[in-house]
Formats: sequence, C-alpha cells, structure tokens
Amino acid sequence: MASADTDVSGGRRPRPLSPHLSIYRPIVTMVMSIMHRVTGMMNIAGVILVLYYLLALAAGPEAFADASALYSSWLARIVLVAFTWSLVHHMLGGIRHFIWDTGKALGEERYTLSWMTLTGSILLTTALWALIVVVEAV
Repeated sequence: MASADTDVSGGRRPRPLSPHLSIYRPIVTMVMSIMHRVTGMMNIAGVILVLYYLLALAAGPEAFADASALYSSWLARIVLVAFTWSLVHHMLGGIRHFIWDTGKALGEERYTLSWMTLTGSILLTTALWALIVVVEAV
C-alpha cells in the first residue's frame, strides 16, 4: 500500500511549504490578532499585581504600606499604565471579535474597526490615567 507521501512510481513527492510570517505582508488585522494574544498574557501578569495588592491589604497595615509604596514608584506606574492599556485593548478586541461573530464588518470595514481598537485603547487609557492623576492631586 502506497503512502500519501509517495507518488505512483514510489518516489517521494515534495511536500508543500506552509506559509509563514516571512511570506505574509503584515496587515492591521493580523497585528491586532497577535496583540490580542499578547494583551491576554499581559492581563495575567497584571492580575498577579492586583492579587499582590489585595493580599497586602488583607495582611495588615505594614504590608499594605509596603505595597502602596511599591506601586507609587515611577517604574510601577509605567507597569500599571501598560496593564491598564492591556485590559482596555483586550476588551475592545473582544468587542471587535463579537461584532465579527455577528457577521458584521467583515469586508473592508475590518481594517477601520482594527484601527479603532488601537486608537480607542490608547485614548481610553490616557483618559483613565488623566482622571487618576486629577483625583490623586485633590
């Protein structure tokens, strides 16, 4: 019995190469799909940060003061802004996929929707952190 990898004469057929990233030209929907996966992983790291903060809150005033001091550093603020962006971007990406699941915006609109996801996540994150800065100043 002949294998699927052999031709009639018994020689091996050349197997087709699978397309990979070096063949495809990056388009916004492909990049947003990759970013959706990346932000999902970033969210898990961010949940660990939130868990640490909540555990410090439950552990008592000293542990909470240590966690608050850590989270008020400039490096921690950058991480928290990145986590916030990750949450917002992942949420908007999920809404984009929900719209696609309904059969809408599958034509050329998908590019606009992808750019709206990126722009919206940046704008919402900026607005949220501007509000945080204003509230902290009061």
